[in-house]
Formats: sequence, structure tokens, C-alpha cells
Amino acid sequence: MSLMPVTVYGDSILRETAKPILSVDDEIIQNIHDLFETMRNANGIGLAANQVGLNKKMFIIDLKGVDGYDDFKPLVVINPEIIEYSDELIIMEEGCLSLPDLRADVERSEFIKIKYLDTDEELQEFEAESWLARVILHEYDHLIGKMIPDRVEPRIKQKLKGDLIRIMKRDIETDYQITERG
Repeated sequence: MSLMPVTVYGDSILRETAKPILSVDDEIIQNIHDLFETMRNANGIGLAANQVGLNKKMFIIDLKGVDGYDDFKPLVVINPEIIEYSDELIIMEEGCLSLPDLRADVERSEFIKIKYLDTDEELQEFEAESWLARVILHEYDHLIGKMIPDRVEPRIKQKLKGDLIRIMKRDIETDYQITERG
């Protein structure tokens, strides 16, 4: 396993649509291990493959340590598709490893239904609500080239502009490795 640098706002891969994974081979399994190690090293709870420079349609989530999720089993989500969204929307503050020190209120569905492949290439489907639904939607956004600034009102995005420029210029400090400015 190895730590990977986290891509940050301004890195073009974060704006690309991730490519589907055709088979779960040894390379994908290694990528998954590296994602978990990188995410945990950065004290994150979710990480999409493109957040470490991999243009692959997968993300991981581990909510252990989050109140109410003590028994949560780490989740590997490959080629996800959100098949249902609730009409009920909830606004909560979110952060992102690709947006160090930036936090903003984001409106998301309270409930979703998702289908995806697991590491055995078995189709899984489940419903999620509240915090888990939010984390899934946040990570799913990465796979379709969206980030927190795309989900906030224009006036909020304008307020974030200075922080976004600092992130793009790497004029930030993190406890984890980020990509070089390029």
C-alpha cells in the first residue's frame, strides 16, 4: 500500500467524468488499498479515485469514528449509479480533501438509492439516508466532475473565490500530501 497525493481544486482530472471499470483486477484492488490508506492518512471519510489522479469510476467510504456509525463497514463502490433521489432536500456543511480548509453549506437529497459493483463484481443495491446519503452523493459528484462550489448558490461561490484561488495556487497547508501545481 502507498499514500497518494490528493488532487486539489484546479486539477483538471477533478472536472472529468470518470471512466467505468471493466473488471476488478489486481491493479484495482491495489488502487482500493491505496485509496483507503490515503483517505485515512488525511482523516477523511470518503475518497473518489480521481481525487488521487485515477480516472476510474469508484470511491470508498469509511464512517467509523462518525457519531452513530461505529459499526459501519468500509464501503467500496465501483461504477455507481444513483437510481433514486428523494424530493426532500437537506442543507448541511460539507468539506472535501480536494478543497483543504474550505467548508460550505450544500443542499442534497435526504434519501437515495444506489446500485454499484462490489469488489467481487457483484451488483449491489441499497438505500441510504441522512449522513451516508450525503457522503455517497458527495463522492459520486467527484465521478461526474462536480465539486462543492458547483453545488452552492452563486453568491456563496463568489465568497469562496479567494479560498479557491489559494487552493489552486497551493497557497495552503495540509497534513497530507497534495499534487504539485501544474
